[in-house]
Amino acid sequence: MIALQKISTDIWDMKYRFKSGESGVVDETIEDTWDRVAHALSRCEGKKAAHWKREFRSALEDFRFLPAGRIVSGAGTGRNVTLFNCFVMGTIPDSLGGIFDMLKEAALTMQQGGGIGYDFSTIRPKGSRVAGVDADASGPLSFMDVWDAMCRTIMSAGSRRGAMMGVMRDHHPDVLAFVEAKRDQARLRNFNLSVLVSDALIEAIDQDADWPLHFDGKVYNTIRARDLWDAIMAATYDYAEPGVIFIDRINKTNNLSWLETIAATNPCGEQPLPPYGACLLGSVNLSRFVADAFTDAAHIDVEALKSCVATAVRMMDNVVDSSNFPLEQQREEAFNKRRLGLGVTGLGDALIMCGIRYGSPQAVEAVDAWLGAIANEAYRTSALLAKEKGPFPLYEAEHYLKAPMVQSLDADVQALIAEHGIRNSHLTSIAPTGTISLYANNTSGGVEPVFGYVFNRKVLQTDGSHVEEEIQDFAYLTFRSVFGEDTALPDYFVEADGLTPREHVVMQAAAQKWVDSSISKTINLPRDIDFEAFKDVYRLAYDLGCKGCTTYRPNEVTGSVLSKAEAPAAVRKTDTAKPAGFINRPEELPGQTYKVRWPHSEHAIYVTLNDIVEEAVDSDGEIVQARKPFEIFINSKNMDHYAWTLALTRMISAVFRRGGDVRFVAEELGAVFDPQGGAFVNGRYEPSLLAVIGGVIERHLNTLGGGASPVAFVPESARAAAGAVEVEAVNSPARDQLCPKCHQPSIVRMEGCNTCTSCGYSKCS
Repeated sequence: MIALQKISTDIWDMKYRFKSGESGVVDETIEDTWDRVAHALSRCEGKKAAHWKREFRSALEDFRFLPAGRIVSGAGTGRNVTLFNCFVMGTIPDSLGGIFDMLKEAALTMQQGGGIGYDFSTIRPKGSRVAGVDADASGPLSFMDVWDAMCRTIMSAGSRRGAMMGVMRDHHPDVLAFVEAKRDQARLRNFNLSVLVSDALIEAIDQDADWPLHFDGKVYNTIRARDLWDAIMAATYDYAEPGVIFIDRINKTNNLSWLETIAATNPCGEQPLPPYGACLLGSVNLSRFVADAFTDAAHIDVEALKSCVATAVRMMDNVVDSSNFPLEQQREEAFNKRRLGLGVTGLGDALIMCGIRYGSPQAVEAVDAWLGAIANEAYRTSALLAKEKGPFPLYEAEHYLKAPMVQSLDADVQALIAEHGIRNSHLTSIAPTGTISLYANNTSGGVEPVFGYVFNRKVLQTDGSHVEEEIQDFAYLTFRSVFGEDTALPDYFVEADGLTPREHVVMQAAAQKWVDSSISKTINLPRDIDFEAFKDVYRLAYDLGCKGCTTYRPNEVTGSVLSKAEAPAAVRKTDTAKPAGFINRPEELPGQTYKVRWPHSEHAIYVTLNDIVEEAVDSDGEIVQARKPFEIFINSKNMDHYAWTLALTRMISAVFRRGGDVRFVAEELGAVFDPQGGAFVNGRYEPSLLAVIGGVIERHLNTLGGGASPVAFVPESARAAAGAVEVEAVNSPARDQLCPKCHQPSIVRMEGCNTCTSCGYSKCS
């Protein structure tokens, strides 16, 4: 057995090892972690729990079966976390209240460790009229900025990076802006982006036809279909996004096509899911099933592989019954369909160990054979589980047996399903397995080729810093252990950037044949690949039957997580990672506090807006001081407002710190209607307290010159005269006067009492 590399034990310790704050370390070894997971998932088996605990523990040994990270870190810990990696959230209503309801659901889901996917196509395009408020809509991208800020805020509470997928339909009027969004290096950093590409768009491209961009029955613009496609490819070449999701193919081949419509995927794309669908993942490690490696007799032990698959399906089915769920809708969706996503990892290593070059015709044949065996065994096991425990609640034989995937299974497996039904609506999916494959002694991830045999990887630490460590590929380590350091590598040792785009895609297509969900695969390409050699890769993926495609070419916008190493490199600690555009808070900030009177509230509300002062160049080329909003605090003695005002201040402050045009914040708040009725404030009707706060923000931005970018510092005399005074301005926080509770410079004098706008402390209360 090859000794574990330091990267594997480090990741286990940081991400998967159970530690209790009260009693100290609970998992002393990786074997303890396996014992914990096996015990937790066997408790669903009743009188046979002891037997299945042994079987589950055997499958986990030597990383043969790798449950997804949420399962390894959470099962058996007693923590209030979900064991499901990702979710597609509910359909976003085209209303401000509905949008922020969805934002709340997203925050609750991410708080428990679940990644999320959303279709933002349901939000009306930028510039369209909003009935009843005489205003223009800010469009879906502005709300994606709010989601991005939320994700960054939730991420700050733990070491696991937030993950989100944002998709948009190819006919949405804002689709070109969506495609170009990540050219801004500070924007949407917590999102993966993909365009939902329809069969109709592909047909229009082939016919060089016009393509109408429409929403809710209204055509807003018409462009050439080819121009949209070219824009997607240019953006993907320049900064690796957006990806494409072939949404019509996904829905046509869905095992539950009669029951659900899919409009989005989980963050990495391997699980197309209906609203509130849950993503339950696990991977069989093919590299551990190679017999007689690096000999002419090398092969996959198919019977051992099938035995592991059968155990893995039962383990994953038990996760459904063992997991917490952030939302009740997610629980219902999971229990009604019992969707699984069993996939593979170590494919690239297994091919090398069998002497097969990735991307070759022999590799395509191997993938077809290996994944065909896995799919048939997974469906066979699920049918037998249905006999034992019952099929998933929404199973309907007359529809299910006609699904394309079911029709492709072996005749005996189809017969079992026809006789007993099936326990799980879906069974196969291939995740990227990035961290989990590193944990398994750096096995090649998912269906990817080996990135590099020796490389450096930046690894995020719990304190936000990164370390860069040298890592060696598992197949490479195995080869060196047999043949020594001086033996030349055979020609079947091929790295990701040594493959053509076509060699990447044909492997994904070969795997897709046996995957009822989808595949997360990134086509890694060298920086110097010519655009002409690159531009047809998405179309090739469509033509070969893939359900989606993403690429990665190192570029100035995204940089690179992995870098090949020529020689061993020392581990070094780098600066704490910050999002692009992140600014540390200075000790002192200039600002203004505004007193708001709301007739429906007993106590006054105080809104503090603090600004960051930077240097900028004016129109004459002179360097001047510039000022832009940095943070907001909302405070009141009325504790009924505490929860929503705290959430609002954090979200708006995060948007301010991202930079760019933040005026939309005031506009959106101004459109909020209170169901209990509005009120007149200083002679003007305001539909809600939130609208009044939006007016305060707008007034403050006007004193700065608009809020779209850093603007010249405005003297206080000019600021006091700007616009009509609708609320009363009070003193700003006193210099060097810190709150005795939260120690922030946020003390203001309100109603004759020193009060903190950060935490609500009041000397008088």
